[in-house]
Parts: sequence; C-alpha cells; structure tokens
Amino acid sequence: MRPLSTGKLHTTFEFGDLTVTSLRDGYVDMPPTRLRDESGAPLAAVPQAVPLVDGRLRLSVNAFLITGPTAALLIDTGASNAWHPTMGSLLDALAEAGIDRRGITDVAITHNHEDHVNGLIAPDGTESFPALERVWIGAGDTSVFTGRLAPVRDRVVPITGKVAVNDHVTALPTPGHTDGHTVYEATSTTGRLLVWGDTVHVPSLQFDQPGTSWELDGDQPQARAARRALLEQLAEPGHYVAGAHLDSPGVGRVSRHTDGNGFSLDYLAPSIA
Repeated sequence: MRPLSTGKLHTTFEFGDLTVTSLRDGYVDMPPTRLRDESGAPLAAVPQAVPLVDGRLRLSVNAFLITGPTAALLIDTGASNAWHPTMGSLLDALAEAGIDRRGITDVAITHNHEDHVNGLIAPDGTESFPALERVWIGAGDTSVFTGRLAPVRDRVVPITGKVAVNDHVTALPTPGHTDGHTVYEATSTTGRLLVWGDTVHVPSLQFDQPGTSWELDGDQPQARAARRALLEQLAEPGHYVAGAHLDSPGVGRVSRHTDGNGFSLDYLAPSIA
C-alpha cells in the first residue's frame, strides 16, 4: 500500500486493485478519565508516552472510501454539525480528494455513535449522499435511525453475521463497544485491510496495552477480547488497518511485540492527531 495523493483533509492510497481514501472529519478532545483498566476502574495514571492537549486526549475522527473495479463503499461519515465544532469536515474532505458525493450509493457504518453516523445528513439538513441506496450497519445499532437520521431509515441494511457488502468488502460483526459494532475487511490483490470504528480510541496506548478499555465501551470485557483478536489477525503478513480514531490519515501496519504482550502500529503516511 502506498500513498498516491494527500491534502489537509485526505490521503489516497493505492492498495493493489483497490484505492483507499482516508477522509478527515476532524478531531475531538476527551478526558483521560475515560480510559479504563481491566477491572473497569479509571487508569491510575496515563503513561507519559500518551500525548495530551491541555490535559485531554485528542482523538482523530476519520472515514474511509474503498474504491474497487466494480463498486465503492464509504465507511463511516463523521459527525456533520451534530456534535463538537471541531468535526464536520467530511464533505470538504471528499471535495478535496476529487470525489463527487453525488456518486456514493453505499455507506457502511461501524457503529451508531454520533461521530460515525451523523454525517449521513449534511449541516443544511439535506442528505449528504443524494444517490444513497444502502446504509449497512450492525443489527444491534439500527435504533439510531430516528429524528435527524430518519430520512435514510428506509435504506438501512441490518448486518446479522459475516456478509459480503460488495465484491471487495466483507462485514465482520465485532460487538463490545456497541451491540452492533462492525469491522469491514477489504480484500485486494495485494492484501487485506481491516477498517474499524472504536476498536482503539487511543493508539499511543491501546496497541501497547490492549487490555486498556474505554468508558463508553458497552461491554468492556467483550470489547477487550474483540480488540485483541483483531490485533492478532492484523499482525499476520499482508494485513493493514484503518481506524476511525487512529491519528489521521489512520492507516498502518501492526506488529506483535517480541514478548507477546502487546503490539505496535507503524503508520503508512505522516500522521496528525
């Protein structure tokens, strides 16, 4: 996988017969007290290796467009204008990357939290993707399609198990953070890319210490188990990861520590939080 183009809000990678475009919706600052140890208690101390901005954790918010010979799929949509003002740049990111949002027919959502699904509706209240035909999301998370998101409810496709979204991408249920949390695996001629939502919130900590959880994980033990299983898979040859809260552009390779107790992430392009 190699970068083809980059800008303030996007990076496009060549990935065999696929193209992967990382789209930066923005960032959100969260209190370190959201981090949890394996007992569920707040961490006693945040390691010095974890960067803080004015005492808070800065999380990138990314979405990804996977384009193949026969189909394209947008994974996650950012927050639009529905949460923090530091987010909502997805449509600008698409434009910067030269992608016409009017051509997007399929959107896959990793889970139902604001910074992943609310971008289906643009700040002016219209649908962000006028040609939208399908919104893929874990069956446990479909209750979110009310109020603001009600206009797209008739196009929701609930995911109840491993299923092919198109010729290149397969949905893999990974409950824990939410009941319907889903990872999307893109398979190219040169490897496999796992696109996840909230499997990892703080990359400077949770690769090295995958037992560290997040306060908003609905089922912390289940989320920990899902994270470790995905990291074990990603450490195998030919695998890459793209993450909603990995430092933008959020694409890299995972390796296992020699002592077997943790993992490392190597970004494939210069990253910013």
